[in-house]
Amino acid sequence: MRLGINLGYWGAGMDGDNLAVAQEADRLGYDVCWAAEAYGSDAPTVLSWVAAKTERIDVGSAIMQIPARQPAMTAMTAATLDSLSGGRFRLGLGVSGPQVSEGWYGVKFDKPLARTREYVEIVRKAMSRERLTYEGEHWTLPLPDGPGKPIKLTVHPQREHIPLYIAAIGPKNLEQTGEIADGALLIFPSAEHLEETALRPLRAGREKAGLTMEGFDVHPTLPIALGDDIGALADLFRPYTALYVGGMGSRKQNFYNQLARRMGYEKEAAEIQDKYLSGDKTGAAAAVPRQLIDQTTLLGSVDRIADRMKAYAEAGVTTLTLAPAGFTLDERVAALRAGTEALERAGLA
Repeated sequence: MRLGINLGYWGAGMDGDNLAVAQEADRLGYDVCWAAEAYGSDAPTVLSWVAAKTERIDVGSAIMQIPARQPAMTAMTAATLDSLSGGRFRLGLGVSGPQVSEGWYGVKFDKPLARTREYVEIVRKAMSRERLTYEGEHWTLPLPDGPGKPIKLTVHPQREHIPLYIAAIGPKNLEQTGEIADGALLIFPSAEHLEETALRPLRAGREKAGLTMEGFDVHPTLPIALGDDIGALADLFRPYTALYVGGMGSRKQNFYNQLARRMGYEKEAAEIQDKYLSGDKTGAAAAVPRQLIDQTTLLGSVDRIADRMKAYAEAGVTTLTLAPAGFTLDERVAALRAGTEALERAGLA
């Protein structure tokens, strides 16, 4: 099992520390460094900076938002980053959510699966340097009855095939991801529930495409925190878990809330959402079960984290991306180093 690092969002006052964390991950032999975007920092700019300051580690977008860019623009960005980084770029895509898609980008959040499929097909075709033509429900290239003509990408990516990942949570999205992508970016993954919440639909998608899980990257992200007091460590992530389970999206469209329900926390997920949406964020955080946090993070000693890593590897994870918690750079670097040590102790390095 390989390790990755997720820097999250840039511009939160830790930019220098984030770069130092990426450089330490590069030195330690981590496989990939991901950056996120929502409605603040954009992923490609951050990744170009990180790639310029590192030597071996891959850089990946987790995610570039589909409503933010036309697919041909995404292909241009991916090809450019792959070329500049010496073949170290991974393209992670996702539809974002209805609030960001419609509120920030002005793009209707409808038919996300069909939109994603068309988007991926166009991106792949453009990156292959074919002359770009496409006829779909959401995109038609070139536009009919106009001056547009089929054009091909002028930039040569470093590699013939840039790995393409999709951030997926729901069963239908996971199945389609297995069918059309090279890997799945997962969040709030529980080793105990990974088969029913992720692997089963991913496998179904692979089978639909006539493929197996061989070579497909099952790639979850987990926060990691070192310490002896598991309860205190879990409390650090209560606001984070409450935000996603309670406040991401709307009452009807919260993919993380639905995931928690599929993991067996139906009553608790409803309570967290009710409190969060009513403005009681403290109450929502208090309502998060400690077991849910413990199942979706890496907490405790190096040995305890090693045991959890074993469970994820046995469940089918191929790359485990860590989000190191800490109030200082030293704490985050210590968590990063603990990740490599735990991987070795687990016999997975």
